[in-house]
Amino acid sequence: MKYDVTSRGDEASNEIASRICRELGKHSLTLDEEEPEIVISVGGDGTLLEAFHYHKHRLEDTCFVGVHTGHLGFYADWMPEEANQLIIHIAKTPFQVVEYPLLEVVVRYQGESTPDRYLALNECTVKTTEGSLVCNVDIKGETFETFRGDGLCISTPSGSTAYNKALGGAILHPSLSSMQISEMASINNRVYRTIGSPLVLPEHHTCLLRPLNDVSLQLTIDHKSVVNKDIESIQCRVAEEHVRFARFRPFPFWKRVKESFIGE
Repeated sequence: MKYDVTSRGDEASNEIASRICRELGKHSLTLDEEEPEIVISVGGDGTLLEAFHYHKHRLEDTCFVGVHTGHLGFYADWMPEEANQLIIHIAKTPFQVVEYPLLEVVVRYQGESTPDRYLALNECTVKTTEGSLVCNVDIKGETFETFRGDGLCISTPSGSTAYNKALGGAILHPSLSSMQISEMASINNRVYRTIGSPLVLPEHHTCLLRPLNDVSLQLTIDHKSVVNKDIESIQCRVAEEHVRFARFRPFPFWKRVKESFIGE
């Protein structure tokens, strides 16, 4: 089996990553950074996001597993002291594949026929570089509302515990094929009126954002940022692709939520 190992870059993460490489090599596994069957991420959720975006063109062929050395590890099933156990599992144990939905973001530009397409594991956010965001929000081809405020966050179920939660969005189980739209400080008056609560859309629904004011928009796709003044529309929907995680043991999602936000 071919594998790759990514590290957060700190001393502890680098040491664990090096040990995993050494030990997997002893089991005759092949290190392959370009076409791995499994990617071991050593760090936090940000490290796994980096690994996901590096390998996003191989989602049907690559699985991910995380060793948690960061602050929050929603995508990491293993602790540093369990690294040796994980090595044995990877080398000798067939693993279960768990698939989670992704967000497809299609950005169209004024005067251009070719859009940009992105995949997000956590979320896409839309803001402006100055002033308020003013845009029409269309759902399934119908105008739903005109939004004015700081911005909008469109998240995946697995990303619902990240920025979406900070905005008051609901935590969704990552097996649900859906996306969630949460507002950032919306302005509600006689001219602008929004729903004022998060919206959860199923996989066959499309959300289209159409900017109405002439300002530069700042988009984030997970940790990546795009700034452009000529954006005509931003279309979001549940992607056809899925992210695949290698699961060697049960790790209930709600147990992970409790440990991260409530504690024992």
